[in-house]
Amino acid sequence: MKMRTILLGMSLSIALVSCKPSDADVEKAINEKLNDPDIQVTVHEGVATITGVCDDEIFKKNIEKSVRATKGVKSVVNTCELARANQEPAATTVVINSDADLDKSVSKVVDAYDGVSATVVGGVVTLSGEIKKDKLQSRIQRIQELKPKKVDNKLVVK
Repeated sequence: MKMRTILLGMSLSIALVSCKPSDADVEKAINEKLNDPDIQVTVHEGVATITGVCDDEIFKKNIEKSVRATKGVKSVVNTCELARANQEPAATTVVINSDADLDKSVSKVVDAYDGVSATVVGGVVTLSGEIKKDKLQSRIQRIQELKPKKVDNKLVVK
């Protein structure tokens, strides 16, 4: 009688173990359920590992809940990365001088030329008057080096 009980207990244990879904079956069921090419799930000894790119934190948590609810999953490791929005590289910082500082600097450059005047409003330098053609390029370049928002050239070239 004892032998029968032992054999019955062993066969019941074997039956229960053999009913447990295999890792491959669990993995297949999860991937069919998710049906998302950006997300991959692997299962090893009942531990499901989620990899890929998730749109946001909520999406990441929902996938984890879905995987955890699958029969045969003992635990979940979620290594999904969050997608980053299309980000352009940061532009180099341009320092724009205040109008007062810019006005002083522009005045130093312009004062060397009779007939040329400049005004600074909102970071925009407006040049007016008359200048010789051979001096124009160097003056504009020196004004640009002061980093105004814009140079509005209204000079008459002689």
